[in-house]
Amino acid sequence: MKYLKSRYIGCAFLFTAVVFTTSCNKEYLNPNASTADEVLVSLKGLTGVTVGLQKTYSTSRAGLLYAGITLNGLTTNEMISINTGNTNEERLVVGGVQVDGDNTIVGNVWTNANKIIYDADHVIKNAANLPDKNYAAGLIAHASIFKALALGNLAEYWERIPAGTGKNVQFVARLDGLNKAIATIDNALAVIAANAISATFLGNIPSGIDIPNTLNALKARYALFAGNYTMALAAANAVDLTKKSTLTYDALNLNPVFEIATSTNNVIQPKNLNLGQTGANVPDLGDGRIPFYTVVNTTVRIKGFGDATFAPIPVYLPGEIMLIKAEAYARQTIPDLNNSLIELNKVVTKNNDIFGVNANLPSLTGPYTQSELLGLIYKHRCIELFMSGLKLEDMRRFNQPLTDRKRNFFPYPSQERDNNPNTPANPAF
Repeated sequence: MKYLKSRYIGCAFLFTAVVFTTSCNKEYLNPNASTADEVLVSLKGLTGVTVGLQKTYSTSRAGLLYAGITLNGLTTNEMISINTGNTNEERLVVGGVQVDGDNTIVGNVWTNANKIIYDADHVIKNAANLPDKNYAAGLIAHASIFKALALGNLAEYWERIPAGTGKNVQFVARLDGLNKAIATIDNALAVIAANAISATFLGNIPSGIDIPNTLNALKARYALFAGNYTMALAAANAVDLTKKSTLTYDALNLNPVFEIATSTNNVIQPKNLNLGQTGANVPDLGDGRIPFYTVVNTTVRIKGFGDATFAPIPVYLPGEIMLIKAEAYARQTIPDLNNSLIELNKVVTKNNDIFGVNANLPSLTGPYTQSELLGLIYKHRCIELFMSGLKLEDMRRFNQPLTDRKRNFFPYPSQERDNNPNTPANPAF
């Protein structure tokens, strides 16, 4: 990925919007703004950039959050496309060769993930030089959250990801991307352990994100995806499940799921009340998560975290952390099936979730084999983490049939291929 110098307006709450495409050669320019060299050495400028990372991730139809939910949901049968005129969504529903490098949803995930990584790297590097180490710690930790999320998205959807930024960049295996996300988080955790995040910094960014808990939650997520179950379990145990961590919205930055899908009923909606699950993975009768995530209004509609203009969206759910523990216990070299079932039952019986995601079902009693227990963990991840953008990764990890999804990995955007000779061959499916 080749990037020319960005230009930003540096202020505590304002990030200047930039125009970009999904090509390898990207130019982030605003001729009326300060140059990157001027902004990226100042506390105020770096704050503006890291606030911009959150905006690029969490808002708009092109944003990484909404684009990822759409890409994942339509590919894994969580969602359906409502309007046949939405060509890119429709092609994701068909899947296979109909999804090519010109699909704008695929391109939005690719472009915004790479942009976030590029900008986050500047914040992390330059914040280390600030004299106020407590403020710098906040900058580094906040930027690291969005860099890790961006790396995780790239690793979920593509077999190989860019090794960095620059002209004719090389590509590395997706596992390297997951490990890079973990390394980014570890650096941030070390920084905030040495210097506590200042209250001034927290007052200059959008409220809602619990930075230390989010870092540990994302470390647990990506360690699990990377197959490092000991690390995943340790990181999950470090998360305080009584505290929320959310992306918040206001009149200038609307909840993208509500803005684009729920309020219009013209783009995507849940496939059905089974959340697209079939066979043994169909939700149990009376599962309280179904009326949490869906509502029937002639047809099945989005509810959950996309039911209002300003509804906050969790960065992670307590249930995800419990399920990470359950899976990590079950997949250890010597599986600990007893503790795995204990953690799974915390999700199955949950009736006091801080976000209201409560299955409120009877305990699973077992005994279960490792295979049976992993099957149940997969089932409850699909329900608990509906519209989280994580299901495609789960389907591969739990060896679900290829016929149950529309793609296994995605083709590289055409503009990347046209400008970078190192772009790998597209996957067959």
